[in-house]
Amino acid sequence: MSDQLERVWAVRGAAQAERNDAEAILGATEDVMTALLERNGLEADRIISCFFTCTDDLDAEFPAVAARRLGLDRVPLMCGREMRVAGAMERVIRVLVHYYAAADHTPAHAYLGAARELRMDLDSAQ
Repeated sequence: MSDQLERVWAVRGAAQAERNDAEAILGATEDVMTALLERNGLEADRIISCFFTCTDDLDAEFPAVAARRLGLDRVPLMCGREMRVAGAMERVIRVLVHYYAAADHTPAHAYLGAARELRMDLDSAQ
């Protein structure tokens, strides 16, 4: 840790998988995680944990597998189901990442592709 003051931050992201198969789920997860890592200047040793959710129509693979492939194999990862809401977007993978960064850091969320519609209010998400 540097002499600069740090604190815990959280950042959100989402992507829509093209279909319910392992390749599509892992690809969408890698895309959103790569965007979050790049936008926030994150490395594995700065990440506290990642919590992934999937809509009910995605069950072919765990999103955490993609995070491990990106080098987050020592970060606690958890997967769960997204709440079912009538009319909600289908095939969505969401992630919440907790990490350490400088006190003056500004979290940069990442809502990719069609999932951008989920958080149009976040300028930094686009």
